[in-house]
Amino acid sequence: MMGRNSSTSSASRSDRTIDFDAELESPFGRLETLRRSDLRETAYELFFMSCRSSPGFGGGRSALNYYTLDGGGGDGSPTSGGPKGGTGMMVVNSRIKKALGLKARRPAPMRTMSQSGGNGGPNSPGKLRRPMTSAEIMRQQMRVTDPSDNRLRKTLMRTLVGQVGRRVETIILPLELLRQLKPSEFNDMQEYYQWQRRQLRILEAGLLLYPPIPLDRLNSSALRLREVIRSSEQKPIDTSKNSEAMRNLCNSVVALAWRSTNGSPTEVCHWADGYPMNVHLYSVLLQSLFDLREETVVLDEVDELTELMKKTWSTLGINRMIHNACFTWVLFQQYVITGEIEPDLICAALAMLVEVANDAKRSDREPNYLKVLSSVLTAIQGWTEKRLLDYHEKFHRGTLGNMENILSLALSTTRIIAEDVPSMGTVMGMTASGNRVDYYIRSSMRNAFTKIFENGAGSADSMIEAEQDPSEILIELAKETEELALVERETFSPVLSKWLSNPTAAAVVTIHNCYGIVLKQYLAKVTCLTNDLVRVLQSAGQLEKFLVQMVVEDSADCEDGGKGIVREMIPYEVDIIVVNLLKTWIDERLRIGKECVKRAKETESWIPRSKSEPYAQSAVDLMKLAKVTVDEFFEIPVGARDDMVQDLADGLESIFQDYISLVASCGSKQTYVPALPPLTRCSRDSTVVRLWKKASSPCNAGVDMPKVSMNAEGHQPKPSTSRGTQRLYIRLNTLHYVLAHLHALDKSLSFFSRGHGPSPSIRAANSNRRLAPSYHFDLARSSVQSAIQHVSEVAAYRLIFLDSHQSFYDGLYLGDVADARICPALRILKQNLTLLISMLIDRAQPVAVKEVLRAAFEAFLMVLLAGGSERAFLRSDHQMILEDLRSLKKAFCTCGEGLVAEEAVDSEAEVVEGIVGLMGLPTERLIEDFSIAACEASGLGGAAQKLPMPPTTGRWNRTDPNTILRVLCHRVDDTANYFLKKTFLLPKRR
Repeated sequence: MMGRNSSTSSASRSDRTIDFDAELESPFGRLETLRRSDLRETAYELFFMSCRSSPGFGGGRSALNYYTLDGGGGDGSPTSGGPKGGTGMMVVNSRIKKALGLKARRPAPMRTMSQSGGNGGPNSPGKLRRPMTSAEIMRQQMRVTDPSDNRLRKTLMRTLVGQVGRRVETIILPLELLRQLKPSEFNDMQEYYQWQRRQLRILEAGLLLYPPIPLDRLNSSALRLREVIRSSEQKPIDTSKNSEAMRNLCNSVVALAWRSTNGSPTEVCHWADGYPMNVHLYSVLLQSLFDLREETVVLDEVDELTELMKKTWSTLGINRMIHNACFTWVLFQQYVITGEIEPDLICAALAMLVEVANDAKRSDREPNYLKVLSSVLTAIQGWTEKRLLDYHEKFHRGTLGNMENILSLALSTTRIIAEDVPSMGTVMGMTASGNRVDYYIRSSMRNAFTKIFENGAGSADSMIEAEQDPSEILIELAKETEELALVERETFSPVLSKWLSNPTAAAVVTIHNCYGIVLKQYLAKVTCLTNDLVRVLQSAGQLEKFLVQMVVEDSADCEDGGKGIVREMIPYEVDIIVVNLLKTWIDERLRIGKECVKRAKETESWIPRSKSEPYAQSAVDLMKLAKVTVDEFFEIPVGARDDMVQDLADGLESIFQDYISLVASCGSKQTYVPALPPLTRCSRDSTVVRLWKKASSPCNAGVDMPKVSMNAEGHQPKPSTSRGTQRLYIRLNTLHYVLAHLHALDKSLSFFSRGHGPSPSIRAANSNRRLAPSYHFDLARSSVQSAIQHVSEVAAYRLIFLDSHQSFYDGLYLGDVADARICPALRILKQNLTLLISMLIDRAQPVAVKEVLRAAFEAFLMVLLAGGSERAFLRSDHQMILEDLRSLKKAFCTCGEGLVAEEAVDSEAEVVEGIVGLMGLPTERLIEDFSIAACEASGLGGAAQKLPMPPTTGRWNRTDPNTILRVLCHRVDDTANYFLKKTFLLPKRR
């Protein structure tokens, strides 16, 4: 063998590959069933088979024997009788290496053993050794053992006997190997078993897991192949000619490999050209182009080896475009796994990207090529951007060359993605106009600034720790920020300026804003003006002037003179500290307001102060505190007070919103709505039907059924409004009280702002803002309106579904419609509405009554559509139900003095009237309407064989299929019963 330390090199590569995998994932994913060694050995077998007609592989007259050189030449060159050109690999200049900018580094010439057959070490005198053939180089590069190579040669010799002209793309190599090689040709049975398992795993991956043509899950050949592979997991399969397992294997493999997309005959068998298996195999071949002794070096024989690799393209489904993408990846990968020490490799990857960019523009791109291209570009760009987004950490003055190359690589991949493959750019969120260099600069500067700050301050919360002086931290941070800006300008900007006109300005603007954020956090924690605070502000001001000057200098050549980027610098506004004392006062008053709200959360019981003041005491206390705060605020003689008006208003508004949230925290209306019972159909033998028959029989005519009576005869019913509902009325009054005082406070703020101020010019500048009506508390007013609506809903649903449940939802139409009409419930409802009007202030009544109207209609509909097993309706009940609905509408139309307009009542009742109308339709019409609505809702049209069960949305409507279905379920009718049983197998009620 050559004088190489193969084991050491292999171990070294393996170690680096582990690091590489941890840092950079393969763009083509992982083949779960195949190890890297499996791919390498299979790739060599495929390569050898594809090149079988080439010199050194078995071509020519010496068929499958090594070529040797005549030893008569003193210089070791081949004689005229030996193989020429690539046979002896006497490469002088490499066209590929020259094109990629790779230097021709030829260490000791690749030589094999001496002609005399001795071991001939590298220093053995007098022993002439010939150059290696292509086959020998590839065998050594791919670490294939002599026994494996000999077995492969024997297999090809046996396979191709009498078939010299057979094309390589018609040979299923793993199958041929399994056919030809027997256990006796291996050292032991275990070695043969491992070899056989590898061949079967390759067939499984190529034909079942990653087939080029989609495979039917129940394909009979695939099932047989899976069974053979599964049986091989226990013991080796018998590969003799008469073996049933071998026949099954051959038949299934051949059937799967010779499939075509349209079922027509094909001239190529597909066993290794499915993505990504084919790309993995080809990448392994390309990886062999790197010298095992020095892994940063591409072999000088690369031209002939790549030319030979092309012979595998037809089997692997590779073309020139896919080759270019894979070769780009392999060059880049080698640069990474060898520790980024060879810039020639990344320069070669850049050169290949030019070819890739040209390929990407072509219109004849295949789907597999787009997969490979997308994977390679995404992986390269992800790795490069990970370094560039923090280049201060990854690079220094001595590695700027690497940074420039990596930046070129990142921008090249981004340009291809954004311009040449727009669909990829859209998915990855890139555009051709996006300036990635500016993005890298800003990201890296933020990261560098964060590291400086964390090293100096320990953590963002350390400013409040007693053992650290936050002022000293800010002063030191300002100095280090200035030094960071200088390092950026002197070290990195010269490199970055090749792609961006003003890199220093972009970097400086970023750290200026970063320091501004820290400064703002510091100022938010100080409570008074101190000498330390003055020093911090002075250092911040000096830093800002220095950074602004750098931006102006670096942006002098810009079209706008740098004004645009300077505007990105958020001023520190250190003069704001002048009004710090006033802010402290405001904060203190706001703190008292928050305490008031906190106390209300703990103690408020929603009991009215008195009959004349039916709202909560906590609201009175809070609004009184707010009025006193506003009055005292404008009495403070501070020149810059007007600038703080909005701060005070915002603070008060936050407190108001917190209190409003407290008032509105009364649960949800859904809490009181009963759960919908399961859908069932009426039973002809149910109690409901028997009662109906009894009532309608001639012998019982004139006999009145006992009616539900809530009160003794001659007495008016008492209201059923519970204490909890009455407390909700107090919450409503409280919200309206708060709303009225918000208007008053807003007027005060606007009036005093116009009447006082430091100068007419300042007042004029802010006059539009201050004179705008209802400016200061718009959010709070909006919150109050939402809270009023919410509390009104909850109160209404509680009144109807909880307080009035016996007379309304639990009693209406129970047992029989005629005996459980709505009149008793209406008497209770009217009494409850009278109590509501008496407790609520005038402004709160219209919304509250309207919500009760909606809740009553909701309860009425639930009685009709989800009333449970004790309710059933005849078509003849329709008129009574319609009369009850009119009575219910009339109760609200006559409530109070026009609290709810008749038009509003009619509008709210439209849906209810539509559903009551359904109850008067014939059963056949209901079934027809339901069938049409159900099909249309499900998108099946009128041709559906089976009607779908419509979902329950709770949004009742006469055109809603679920609503119509519920009317049918409550219909006492044989036709409805039969339809429901046949269509949905609905059970009878129990």
